[in-house]
Amino acid sequence: MMDAIDFEAMLNGAEAPVTAECCIYRVPFPIRKHKEDAYTPNVVSIGPFHHNRHPRLLNMERHKLSYCKSFLQRTNTTWDCWIRYIEGLESHVRRCYSDTLEFSKEELVKIIFVDSSFILELFCIYHAKVWSSEDVCLSKPWLDSMIRLDLLLLENQLPFSILQALFNKFFIDRSNIPSFLKLSFEYFGYYNRSRLSFHNISIKPFTDLVITFYLQHPPETRPLRHSNEFVTQLPSLTELSKAGVQIKVKSDSTSTCLLGLIFSKGVLEIPKLVVHDWTEILFRNMIALEQCHYPDEAYITDYADIMDFLINTREDVDKLVQKKILINWLEDADSVANMFNGLCKNVTLSSRNSNYNQIFKELDEFYRNPCNTLKSTLKRDYCKTPWQAAVSFAGIVLLVLALVQTVFSILQVMHQ
Repeated sequence: MMDAIDFEAMLNGAEAPVTAECCIYRVPFPIRKHKEDAYTPNVVSIGPFHHNRHPRLLNMERHKLSYCKSFLQRTNTTWDCWIRYIEGLESHVRRCYSDTLEFSKEELVKIIFVDSSFILELFCIYHAKVWSSEDVCLSKPWLDSMIRLDLLLLENQLPFSILQALFNKFFIDRSNIPSFLKLSFEYFGYYNRSRLSFHNISIKPFTDLVITFYLQHPPETRPLRHSNEFVTQLPSLTELSKAGVQIKVKSDSTSTCLLGLIFSKGVLEIPKLVVHDWTEILFRNMIALEQCHYPDEAYITDYADIMDFLINTREDVDKLVQKKILINWLEDADSVANMFNGLCKNVTLSSRNSNYNQIFKELDEFYRNPCNTLKSTLKRDYCKTPWQAAVSFAGIVLLVLALVQTVFSILQVMHQ
């Protein structure tokens, strides 16, 4: 039988697994198992979750230390000042992570010290646009791109609030350096295709920033998600096209916001999306963050959900490419179809963007209306070109005239 003292100690050691301050999560296993590589850093580990876990990341540790040393020189501070300040933040840092961290206080402080100074120095060098050929991180384009992508993975993070606090504390003279948020916008500017302004933006991990880039709305201005009524079936684009639905790329001021799908008068307008090698990684991590932190504001998940319904085969992808809705840098249409069909596996939708749900219902109703299918069939089979339409019209006229002549002939016979 368990000793009462041991049992009491076990209960006293219990903690709430996730606090209100938590913003960095382990990707849930049911989601992670479908593509583990999408959530695992390739070249640099940041924070405690992947620290010393992967041999391939060890080579970057010495480069991180080099950046760390440069940042101390840049800010004219000593390492013991940094350590003392980080020690005061250590308990808050622990509460920012979903898992209980097994590192000692000294170990965790060291991780924060090295990783935070690496990020801050990296951003400062990138802002200045001056680096030597010996700078491994920025002088090699492939490595620069991989580091940038690794910094956006949900599990590979330091809390933004901690980075910002360290930046504000040790950048006493900031005459030549903008705010940390602006530095972040600059460094991740490649993903900010519509050049969204950094003003009035609030983020938790960097993964949050990519969601903002794709949605083009700060969190407080995003539309409410309150529809719990789900349409669970929707025809694919190919099937919808046969029923007469036309698709076109959205071309107004909201064309870069993924929330901007519109269906009106038989026309489905979809915002443009460029699909790269790294698009799936970003979407998977954004969806994982929404599942863990924003279950009632899962707009990226909504978008992936509706695209999963619309895209079943390479034919559906080809239609989107032809209409310039998808810019496919993967080249292989099957890869794009597989990507969208896999993004929402084991993902839970507690509610849906009410606008999207309305689009689901209207598309389904349009598809099930036999008149729309008949009109589409006639147009497709007999009116593909103006010449074919003219020939078809002439044929109908001749048929009607022949029918009229036949009726008159019968009437004449009947009156004789």
